[in-house]
Amino acid sequence: MNLERLLAGLEVIQLSGEVERKDVVDISYDSRKVKRNSLFVAVKGFNVDGHDFVMEAIAKGATVIVIEDDSKISNDYLVHQNVTKILVKDSRKALAVLSNNFYEKPSTRLKIIGVTGTNGKTTTTYVIKSILERAGYKTGLIGTIQNFIGDTVIPAEKTTPESPKINDLFTRMVEAGCKYCVMEVSSHSLELNRVYGVNFTGAIFTNLTQEHLDFHKTMENYFNAKKKLFDELNLDAIAIVNIDDEYGKKITLDCKAKIVSYGSSLEADYRFVEPKISMNGIEFILFAKGENYSVKSNLIGRFNIYNLLGSIATCAELGIDIPVIVESMRNLKPIPGRFEVVGNYPVKVIVDYAHTPDALENVLSTIRDILKYEFSNSRVFTVFGAGGDRDRTKRPFMGKIVKSLSDVVIITNDNPRFELPSQIFNDILSGLELNENVLVIEDREEAIKRAIQMARNGDVILVAGKGHENFQIIKDKVIPFNDREVVERYLIKRFNT
Repeated sequence: MNLERLLAGLEVIQLSGEVERKDVVDISYDSRKVKRNSLFVAVKGFNVDGHDFVMEAIAKGATVIVIEDDSKISNDYLVHQNVTKILVKDSRKALAVLSNNFYEKPSTRLKIIGVTGTNGKTTTTYVIKSILERAGYKTGLIGTIQNFIGDTVIPAEKTTPESPKINDLFTRMVEAGCKYCVMEVSSHSLELNRVYGVNFTGAIFTNLTQEHLDFHKTMENYFNAKKKLFDELNLDAIAIVNIDDEYGKKITLDCKAKIVSYGSSLEADYRFVEPKISMNGIEFILFAKGENYSVKSNLIGRFNIYNLLGSIATCAELGIDIPVIVESMRNLKPIPGRFEVVGNYPVKVIVDYAHTPDALENVLSTIRDILKYEFSNSRVFTVFGAGGDRDRTKRPFMGKIVKSLSDVVIITNDNPRFELPSQIFNDILSGLELNENVLVIEDREEAIKRAIQMARNGDVILVAGKGHENFQIIKDKVIPFNDREVVERYLIKRFNT
């Protein structure tokens, strides 16, 4: 693409070198992936500064560099190498603008629905995709577990990728005939301008509870990052918000889009009543557009009623008939690692991604509610930990919640990274007392094995924190590990031998 065309809409502080007769074949922010005649954007990361790799990028063939720090590269050197220099205020935002231009604004050729919130993003995106496809629309998905272009699966590296990857995925979706894309929009991606310039048709807010304070520092900062998605919606977009959540009532204060609410509140545009929850699924009555509908789903838990309701509201506002939506609820495919019941054994084991205080409370409360009516003498075991090098302040709350809703607690590793496991365990234990029903077993496989050995028939074990993940991060090593596979292995050993 011609450089002059590529720079459209980019706020430039200083530009030196050739523009009109220079073409760019690729955009990169990773010097290791630079191609000949490409544009390199120097981004200041958390651990590495891209400005330190400008020389390497030029050596590999970059003919245009975009920087926000003008002190690390000699202008004489750039002139000698015939490299065009573009100085900007914010390299990350520049990366988003340039990527959008390079791929010729693909988000304007799709209807894109963004889902943000602490919990429920993954389930909501999967449900919306399922509804839209049942209605006859080929749909893409960008999220935590996997990316999809229709039925084609593409591995996911981040919940919300960097802007070049996002625009590349959008382009491939358009070329494949997708009408919609539903995507998880993380607070990190909003704060770091990964989705800057994306033309969202709609946005959904699920909820907000403590998470990512290692990055955002305060709940106010965390909320304001989420709010950006709604502040930047166009007049013809829709904003779907959970008004049962305290933050849902204020996240649309500066929003120009049409605001649609969901929840149990009488004020909600899409409202549920009479919820019924069991190990077989959920049922509720939906009030919407002056009518009521009976909704049944094989997803489990009160929290999933909210995920379904947000999905229903979104698709109805997109023009899908509510009876079609309701019918699609009946046979939803299980979402990997989201209240996933492993096999059919006398001991029920549930694998779930819950790794925040609120998510743990939601899942354990659901288990308790179900057991109250179905298996009143059953005990609840919880195997969980907390990620290392992440928000430490949530760990005591996680411990307190798990202890209050479990009969037996086993604290174990969950991606300790470079942090000492003992430090993580001590943080969790500060929220509860160590006794005969609270165990610390550092090795995660051993912790799962011990829970399955200790449980009696009819007991329920929650293995929380990793869900769909198939690895453990210990220091700088990524070790293959999948909760579901480990659970199944020890269930088979116990019950099939």
